[in-house]
Amino acid sequence: MPPHIPSPTDRPTLLLTGGSGVLGRALIDELSPDFDLVCLRRNRPLCDPRVRELHGDLLSPRLGLAPEAWQRLADEVDVVLHSAAETNWRTPPEDIVRTNTSGTRAMLDLAARADAPLYLVSTAFVASIPAPEDKRRFPGAAAYLASKTAAEQMVREAGLPGALVRPSVVMGDSVTGRIAGQQGLTKTLGSMVLGQVPVLPGAPEARIDMVPQDFVTRAVGDLIRGGVREGEYWLTAGKEAPLLREISDLCAEFAVRHGLPEPHRPRLIPVEAVHRLLLPMLEGTSMPASVRQRLQHYAELLLVFQSELPFASSLGDPDCGPRLTHADIRAALVRNLESWAEGRAGLLRRHRAALPAATTPRELAS
Repeated sequence: MPPHIPSPTDRPTLLLTGGSGVLGRALIDELSPDFDLVCLRRNRPLCDPRVRELHGDLLSPRLGLAPEAWQRLADEVDVVLHSAAETNWRTPPEDIVRTNTSGTRAMLDLAARADAPLYLVSTAFVASIPAPEDKRRFPGAAAYLASKTAAEQMVREAGLPGALVRPSVVMGDSVTGRIAGQQGLTKTLGSMVLGQVPVLPGAPEARIDMVPQDFVTRAVGDLIRGGVREGEYWLTAGKEAPLLREISDLCAEFAVRHGLPEPHRPRLIPVEAVHRLLLPMLEGTSMPASVRQRLQHYAELLLVFQSELPFASSLGDPDCGPRLTHADIRAALVRNLESWAEGRAGLLRRHRAALPAATTPRELAS
């Protein structure tokens, strides 16, 4: 079959991986007006009329396609956007590394054959280098960071045109608050509203870098549409990131405004005391397993997400989306909480009926 030669009226074809993921749906919203989208999927169908789905496997040679089909795909594709990744830290560490590095290698092979630029969605937290103790206690998080670091290095060594994009914690849309799938951030915020987070690792002045998903996808879209072919871009809040104390206060204000008992603020434990006090206590305690697991999860998230802050930020730079302000983040947090509260009428009704003294931690039904 002869190679695909676009006519002047053709829209460029963009191959997207991870279309069903947290950012994937929002990336489709951002890119579908300007590109013909081909979304690689393994199991979960997208069922979106704006995209053409391609069944394939990132871990198989040629994506699991026959040689002729793989060549036809390479002839057709003008841009590759690799957003798929294993982000579940409960996955065996070796599987996290294999998925995230092998998937990147497969996309590099295709981009090279297609003579197309490749944009890799990485993470700002490659700047965090876990301490040996963190690696031992949190092997999933350590493997995730190591795999993203390795994937970035593979892209640099390949020397293809394109760019690395490094979002920090991705929150819901800044307007609707919605996000595909329940994220750890959303669950943590909801638990704080309900007074179910007795302690958090981190000083009151510690910052949590988070960015609404539409700011991330707009920046990615602008980089691709702008023809940017090199560089590393930090899609982060930077110095605008909210303080941990501020987030705790905002959750309490949200609870009161919605007729819930005012939650107890979490006790904030300095990060340096987490290994010395909190984690040993959890390992030897007789508290319910659900509570112990939740506290360990918070410790894992915040030990990673508080490292190396504040980040630099590329938002607002040419071809990198609009600048993100502190007020934007606060407003987006409220909208994220409103989205979380939707569909939980029964849960919130039970908490409204409770007395403030009855708000001891219990497992969140989400």
